Amino acid sequence: MGKTIIEKIISSHTDEEVKPGNIVWIELDVISARDFGGPNVVKNYEREYGDVPVAKVNNTFFTFDLVAPAKNIKYAINQEICRNFAKKQGIKVYDIDAGIGTHVLIEEGKVGPGDIAVGTDSHYNILGAIGAFGQGMGDIDIAYAFRTGKTWFEIPETIKVNIKGLPAKNTSPKDLTLYILKKLGTKEALGKAIEFYGEAVERLSLHGRITLCSMVTEMAGIVAFIPMSESVKKELKTFNPDMKEQPKADSDAKYSKILEIVVEGIGPQVASPPHPHNVFDVAELKNVGIESAFIGSCTNGRYEDIVAAAKILKGRKIPEGIRFSIVPATRKIYGKLLKEGILFDLFDAGVIVSNASCGGCAEGHIGLTGEGEIQITTGNRNFPGKQGKGETYLASPEIVTASALLGRIGSPEELN
Repeated sequence: MGKTIIEKIISSHTDEEVKPGNIVWIELDVISARDFGGPNVVKNYEREYGDVPVAKVNNTFFTFDLVAPAKNIKYAINQEICRNFAKKQGIKVYDIDAGIGTHVLIEEGKVGPGDIAVGTDSHYNILGAIGAFGQGMGDIDIAYAFRTGKTWFEIPETIKVNIKGLPAKNTSPKDLTLYILKKLGTKEALGKAIEFYGEAVERLSLHGRITLCSMVTEMAGIVAFIPMSESVKKELKTFNPDMKEQPKADSDAKYSKILEIVVEGIGPQVASPPHPHNVFDVAELKNVGIESAFIGSCTNGRYEDIVAAAKILKGRKIPEGIRFSIVPATRKIYGKLLKEGILFDLFDAGVIVSNASCGGCAEGHIGLTGEGEIQITTGNRNFPGKQGKGETYLASPEIVTASALLGRIGSPEELN
């Protein structure tokens, strides 16, 4: 019997039989902890193992991206706990100036196709965008992985999703992602890996793949893979010339289900509260007024996302009463925007631009809402309370920017 992509990746990291339902021990290529969860990893480690060295010091990292820089005493203390442990162990810290951990690890060439990486981040499956198996885990599991370089995992079933047709020209990767999420909901991929096929997904550049794979969490999936394109492969080689090839599924691989989603001609999409899969065409929500807008998060904080906003904003001003914040995913992206003058264009339009970090997802972030406030964001979740006391709508950078200018949910085509 042939193997799916996830089965091939895991098979290369274990000597045990790999088939859905089996629990196997796997060797890890990358282990990380962030400033959320990281302090508990340290406490668990020191309680159980004392000063014993971590198993894979060159493959173990801390990434500070959640509340960076620390905006309260608790996080300042937590980050220092991690720094002190890292110093004793010789572990690399991507500190408060680096950006979102998964993005940084990709850009630094620390993780690549065919690898297995784990960390204290529920969107670690974003690494499926580069053909790696990424998995978020709790602090006790990560402490054990620090010590041993291994973890156990139950092999998931895989579903195959064939994407048919092409969206309209004004449709972004986020629109495609939201439409797929609408069709899959949270049951079809629950606890499963996904393989996406079809021109609409296979032609996505790296930033678009990151958007789609990051929202597999909201589909209740484990991880998703897309056949590697030559352009994405070329971009990944700039991060690490020695990156491996992404595994391909065998022609006789067994899938628990094969689904088809037709995306022919779809346009911009918006997810309405209270769920990410509660998705509508943008025109259906054009009467919803907003007070704030946000672009960033692990889903849409890439260079291309921010440039898309800057092009729409060029020569325009954010109206009074609307707050618009943008947070780049990494320091490298921030630097490129700065060098090219794009940050000034954003500033000139009235946008608040922060240092590289997650943004918008938890207390201590830029991009949270007050009670009664309505926000439109490129984030990945709009559950009640997740991004503050207000209501959150999810959309592409283009729709978020147009909505900020209009003062209501709308599209760039509506701008004068």
